[in-house]
Amino acid sequence: MRAWRAVCAAASLAPIAALAADGAPADEPAISVSATGYYYAMRDQPDFGVGVATLDRGSLHLEARYNYEVRNAGSAFIGWKFSGGDVVTFEITPIVGGLFGAAHGVVPGVEASVAWGPFDVYVEAEYVDDRAQPGAAYTYAWSELGWRPAEWLRVGLVGQRTHTVDTGRDLQRGVFAQVTLRNFTLGAYAFNPDSGARYVIVSLGARF
Repeated sequence: MRAWRAVCAAASLAPIAALAADGAPADEPAISVSATGYYYAMRDQPDFGVGVATLDRGSLHLEARYNYEVRNAGSAFIGWKFSGGDVVTFEITPIVGGLFGAAHGVVPGVEASVAWGPFDVYVEAEYVDDRAQPGAAYTYAWSELGWRPAEWLRVGLVGQRTHTVDTGRDLQRGVFAQVTLRNFTLGAYAFNPDSGARYVIVSLGARF
């Protein structure tokens, strides 16, 4: 009888021990957090910084930004991630959020990526309607065509349409390179290298 009670006790404690060892139930969605800072080194305009932070729990996506859509304005988003594929993989995250600070409004958008081997495409687009400035609505977009010659290196072409940079060009375009070491990624983006409106963005991000 004592032996049977010992077996039952051990069986009842097993899930607790497993939970303590893993830190969470096996079926609980994984949580990842990231933060990235961007420094815009401008040629004929004041330099400025942009901050982006995300939290993902399973398919749920939360994101906060500053100086992203409008200078001196913040934004917060919620979205739901859809992913799939085997040889060709994809990930699509419809998002909706709001602007606050120097601008106010509702911002719907989407973040999407497709990858095939060492090649990938990333597109981010949103409709920004600043209620503080009627008639100033516009579509923001950032896109990357990337190639990974090595696991730690990603290079490619980049383009963006934004109101935070005024160069006389509707579409800013250029090249980029990223180096990843464990949880950290250092990036450099050179926009409009063929004109006097050129500028550089340096980024540093961490994901856990």
